[in-house]
Amino acid sequence: MIDRMSFSMPWPESAFRYELVNNPSSLLWVAEVEQPEGRRVVGSIVVWMILDEAHIATLAVHPDYRRLGISKQLLAVALIQAIQQGAVQATLEVRANNLAAQALYRRFHFEVVGRRPRYYRDNNEDAIIMTVRLDQPVAPGLSYLEWLKSGKYAEPSVHPASGGSYSGGAS
Repeated sequence: MIDRMSFSMPWPESAFRYELVNNPSSLLWVAEVEQPEGRRVVGSIVVWMILDEAHIATLAVHPDYRRLGISKQLLAVALIQAIQQGAVQATLEVRANNLAAQALYRRFHFEVVGRRPRYYRDNNEDAIIMTVRLDQPVAPGLSYLEWLKSGKYAEPSVHPASGGSYSGGAS
């Protein structure tokens, strides 16, 4: 299972089954690739809709398929659906040392809003809380939903000589 290859504290298969079958507040997607022996699931995302907030519960991509844009596509599809279901904000927790995931979320205009000390039980690592407003424009005349649908999240980042980064829009 992809979660076991991606996380030190993976979700058990029963948790995914519960989210899929028994939790009406869950939205789930998988990314598949076509192979000679059939389709193969290479990524997944689970989002909990809590009133007007989308909580990104988990997002994982098989190690062999990382850095191909799959996580961007999964996150974009999930956020589009969340907005269409009335979400005005999205939030998540990410490990403090998972800089790649934090960069992905910053690309989607998530900002750090807090920290949960010793959140992860396996090593007492802190969780960084990140949030994005889904009802705010990302540029003049361009709503967050329009930005997602346009695919601009997939455009290459520009890295200025100063060592900072720019993800193509206002934060």
